[in-house]
Amino acid sequence: MSEPLIQFARADDGARIAYRVRESVHGQQRVVLLHSLGMDHGLWTPVTQRLAPHVTVLSMDLRGHGSSDRPPPPYGMGRLAADLRNTIDHLGWEECVLVGASLGGCVALEFAAANPGRLKALGLVNSTAWYGPEGTSLWNARARRAREEGLASMVPFQETRWFTDAFRVVRPQVVERCVHTFLGNDVPAYAGLSEMLGRFDGRPLLPMIDVPTSIIVGEEDYATPVSMSQALQRGIRDAKLTVLPSVRHFTQLERPDAVAAFVTKLLAVTEKA
Repeated sequence: MSEPLIQFARADDGARIAYRVRESVHGQQRVVLLHSLGMDHGLWTPVTQRLAPHVTVLSMDLRGHGSSDRPPPPYGMGRLAADLRNTIDHLGWEECVLVGASLGGCVALEFAAANPGRLKALGLVNSTAWYGPEGTSLWNARARRAREEGLASMVPFQETRWFTDAFRVVRPQVVERCVHTFLGNDVPAYAGLSEMLGRFDGRPLLPMIDVPTSIIVGEEDYATPVSMSQALQRGIRDAKLTVLPSVRHFTQLERPDAVAAFVTKLLAVTEKA
């Protein structure tokens, strides 16, 4: 199945937001997928391929990533959530199921709290509402390293966080694609987005979320450990949590069947509601 063309929506500040839509002729369900820091909508491709026969899927390049515009920092989580709202407005979508991974999960939390009538359900993949008391300093240090040493200096560190050791051995081409995407980032944008993540504290948003919510995390995820997903589950009413064994941060690529099943189960909940 060939990839649909990249299209563009215009955010209310004039920035262009890139997206792809895979239309399904079966049913009316619509899913939006948001990617992790430093990646683009392609992070979701294996999952999208599994979902698209049954549901219409929108995958976006968040501001500062991929084919979307990369305005100079500072960045704000509210701005990225507004980009999402502008994009689904552009498409004429009243409601959707929203699934975000890592940075995309933070954007999804912001959007869910600010736009309660637009969501049917929320999925959080390897995500967190807060990186803890050391988060600001750690993310600022990462931003500083990107600016001073370049993104290539960070690749060995990133690879071990993205994938398990075994997966990197048996699927090197997947790792190489992620490295290629990572190195294609604009350094000022990447650094600004890193600093934004360090500032983000979405804990006050969690009690405001009132849609069916499911959370999934890799057991070996060092970027957003299981404890962060457990905190999300405690903070969001009736949230469900799944821990995938023997997988790290990029579960969409390492275990696409499991993540597609996770999204499908979330869709089934909305059909029953």
